[in-house]
Amino acid sequence: MASISSAPNTIRAGACPPRPSLLTGLPEQGVPLTALQATAGRTRIKICGLTREQDVDAAVAAGADAIGFVLYPASPRAVTMQRAAELARRLPAFVTPVLLFVNEPSAQVMAACAQVPGAIAQFHGDETPEQCLASTGGGERSFLRAARIPLGDAALQFDLVEYAHRYSHAKAILLDAHVEGFGGGGKAFNWSLLPTNVASHLVLSGGLTPANVTDGIVQVRPRCISLAVDVSSGVEMTGADGKAIKGTKDAEKIQQFVAAVRAADTLLAKNPFHV
Repeated sequence: MASISSAPNTIRAGACPPRPSLLTGLPEQGVPLTALQATAGRTRIKICGLTREQDVDAAVAAGADAIGFVLYPASPRAVTMQRAAELARRLPAFVTPVLLFVNEPSAQVMAACAQVPGAIAQFHGDETPEQCLASTGGGERSFLRAARIPLGDAALQFDLVEYAHRYSHAKAILLDAHVEGFGGGGKAFNWSLLPTNVASHLVLSGGLTPANVTDGIVQVRPRCISLAVDVSSGVEMTGADGKAIKGTKDAEKIQQFVAAVRAADTLLAKNPFHV
């Protein structure tokens, strides 16, 4: 069982070796955590699970920093590697394509990444550190590693620091809610259970929407070196049944999400150490 901090209601904290942040140029070593927090003035944004040209264009126009394509066949948002490459060609310079894999053989990961120049790999399954490295040419290609945080108080059993140490070659650790399947479930874990001083780069995901992302950033970014956010279901169109149409994004919701992220940046600029 993972060890828990003696502090009440927090996932165990500790000192992970700093890594380059997702799409940022922050210093990596020898800088106090509080100083790094103060420089992290702009939260990077990834819109994930895109399948249509118009959604890629809408995300870019709204100001997204990264676009995610799901290469997990069991997902309702899945695209083929050929389709991902086709959509990625619409991206301008400085907007990064991210390819999401779930327990995919290394050869398939490398083949897909070869078709999308500059892509970051995102491992969202049960991949070991060794498998992540093997799939990225020994770490030559940047990758993200998802951490599936249990819902409710069960999050107290998750050792975030030990996990970050195991995947220390990752560009950042992506925090997602542990739900049935592998992500995209529209559920948020309890952000307040995260440790308050994580010397690591994080990507906040899981159940984010235009309505809650400001609060999520304000709660989480002061706890880590840098923070990016990742949204999928929270910016999808709503069907007649009131449920999200998976894989079909809503341009207005994307714009609202980006505006809410920038509102959080403004709040933290006034009070960088909110937590």
